[in-house]
Amino acid sequence: MEAFGFTNDTIMLIEINNKNIDSRLIDQVVQKLKKGELVALPTDSIYTIACDLKNKKALKKLSDFKNTPIKKASFSIICENHSSISDYVKPIDRKTFKILKRNLPGPFTFILHASSIVSKLFNSNKKEIGIRMSSNNIINEIINKLQNPIAVSSLYDNEDILLEYFTDPFEIFQRHENTIALIVDGGKGKLIASTVVNLKDNDVEIIRQGAGVLK
Repeated sequence: MEAFGFTNDTIMLIEINNKNIDSRLIDQVVQKLKKGELVALPTDSIYTIACDLKNKKALKKLSDFKNTPIKKASFSIICENHSSISDYVKPIDRKTFKILKRNLPGPFTFILHASSIVSKLFNSNKKEIGIRMSSNNIINEIINKLQNPIAVSSLYDNEDILLEYFTDPFEIFQRHENTIALIVDGGKGKLIASTVVNLKDNDVEIIRQGAGVLK
């Protein structure tokens, strides 16, 4: 696919080839994130709504999008690599580390005890955080250029049935033209969310079976 972009007054849709990434387009996405804007991004499961984790204005926008107070928001964060995860979670044991190493990057959200950094970012006494690492090249290039993780949430509510528009970036563009600053078209997404696994307190509990099969 050839990279292109077009805009209206409030939103931009750009196409990025996952196998031949144009760094100039990645820069456009990162600029939006640094300005505190919301963007829709492809992952290794369904498309996600994202913002700069280190930008409190952006976190507020994301919580408004989800219609939930920021202190109660259950956002996940997508990290670039395993070493960066340690900044946002409390120390983990060897067993937990091996599970993360075997399954990430991949379509998983692992629930772990949050570090004090997370509490400061969300201005709350946040006890847990969902951790992700994606195998999608586009999202990894964005995080690398941003130089810190992104906060993400689903475009749908847990009560919703996953519909075709959650996989189609142009449909997302049409439905969210007043709330999302930029949508990255990285091709058709999957119609299945990430697998959510609770790894707190040395337990392994699959909360939601999704695209990932735990190893």
